[in-house]
Amino acid sequence: MKDDSAQTRQSSFRDTLKPFWTRDSSILLGGFLLTVFLIVYIWWPLAEEYLKYVDWSGAWWRYMDWLLLGIFGFMSLTIIARANLKTDLIIVFVGVCGGLAIESWGTQTNLWHYYTAERPPLWIIPAWPIASLSIDRITRFLNWTINKAEQRLKFIIHPSSFIIFYWLTFASFLTMMVIFVAPTFDKSFTWLALILSILLILTPMDHRFAVLTFIAGSALGYYLELWGTTRECWTYYTFQTPPLFAVLAHGMAAVAFWRAGLMVKKLWGRFGFSKADQIEVGQEA
Repeated sequence: MKDDSAQTRQSSFRDTLKPFWTRDSSILLGGFLLTVFLIVYIWWPLAEEYLKYVDWSGAWWRYMDWLLLGIFGFMSLTIIARANLKTDLIIVFVGVCGGLAIESWGTQTNLWHYYTAERPPLWIIPAWPIASLSIDRITRFLNWTINKAEQRLKFIIHPSSFIIFYWLTFASFLTMMVIFVAPTFDKSFTWLALILSILLILTPMDHRFAVLTFIAGSALGYYLELWGTTRECWTYYTFQTPPLFAVLAHGMAAVAFWRAGLMVKKLWGRFGFSKADQIEVGQEA
């Protein structure tokens, strides 16, 4: 009886772990660690400069950047959760392209600048697809949590609630964006960013998923911006650490990446890929 009970517990544990850890999780984690290694190796002088501040003969833990390590650990765990390369590779592709566009806009218009004076620095680009994967997992978790709560409470959140919250949230963000980028109205990059944001906001595909994606992106964005601005890795023209707009801009970027991923999926399907491969990005909850 004891052996049967132990086997049942082990089976239950494996069943719980299986949705979290997939065959692709190892590949994705390996790729993530390899990317981090390459960044440190190629830009070793930056890492060496930081390590000089650590007193390895004394209380070295006082010199460690625990916020960065916490962010690193959290994103490592989230990106391996229910990894699926068929969808994750698209998220990575969109994250790289989108991150390069955003960093080029911000640094070329002097909305923010990096301490290395690069415009933009290539070492920051890999952070965007990694963050995009993490945001995808957070969004799916939020969606799953709401579904479970609705099932338990036997109460369905009316779609109109998300529609109202959507328009309030994104109208507020757009207003904040106009105020924040006003000093760069003479730059074509800024007008392209504004037009793209307006088009995305006015053409919602899924109000609920857009709101959850915005929340997930802003939540992760807060800690990324807190780390970057307080360590003076990058600095905004307002010198805030961080500015509220920058935090919410991560949410807007996440929504833009999600929508771009859906467009890539449609193109993917037109080239003859199976319908099984056309799972909507971020909606595998």
